[in-house]
Amino acid sequence: MFKTKRLAGAAVAAALLTTTACVTNPETGEREFQTRTAVGAAIGAVAGYLGGDLIGGRRDRTEKIVGAGIGTIAGAAVGQYMDRQERELRRQTEGTGVVVERQGDELLLSMPAGITFPINSYEIQPQFYSTLNQVAQTLAAYPQTLIDVYGHTDPSGGDAINIPLSRNRAESVAGYLSQQGVARARIATQGFGSSRPIADNGTEAGRAQNRRVEIRIVPATNGG
Repeated sequence: MFKTKRLAGAAVAAALLTTTACVTNPETGEREFQTRTAVGAAIGAVAGYLGGDLIGGRRDRTEKIVGAGIGTIAGAAVGQYMDRQERELRRQTEGTGVVVERQGDELLLSMPAGITFPINSYEIQPQFYSTLNQVAQTLAAYPQTLIDVYGHTDPSGGDAINIPLSRNRAESVAGYLSQQGVARARIATQGFGSSRPIADNGTEAGRAQNRRVEIRIVPATNGG
């Protein structure tokens, strides 16, 4: 079953790389076409995040949540556990502008800054609370996962502004999730500034996509 899923995911990725895609701009609500370059960059970014290690290291993080009494998942149960969580997250974020990506047994939620934060601010917009509440509810219901929260910006303003802004936005989301019942021991944060774009910074539509917060969800397994 899992092999079939991976093959299907690879086929979708290959098709996207050879075509254009029509997407909704989170800032304007309008449908726009992305070139295969932009779509390919987005796929590459997701693969890069999900292929890398967790902030602080997988084993250390797993030991931390075990110490907090949360526990881990047996290897044979991981796929179904993440399948259920993915379905819940897709259902609860449908129509909100949040994008849910799956690769293997990991999930990545991408939340455009246009729906999460005012410009140059790390205060969560009140209208986004209901969506974050739904996300937090699901994350709390599936506690045997590790959560990385990543903040990203476009290059406007330079690193002196963007790195702290991206870090503070990640912390704001992490703090809110914790307030809603997600154990803080499961969560780590990092701000990348503008160093990990997923679209062309030469256009406003591209910059809007690059201003985002991501939540990476990784199963905590017996093997660490």
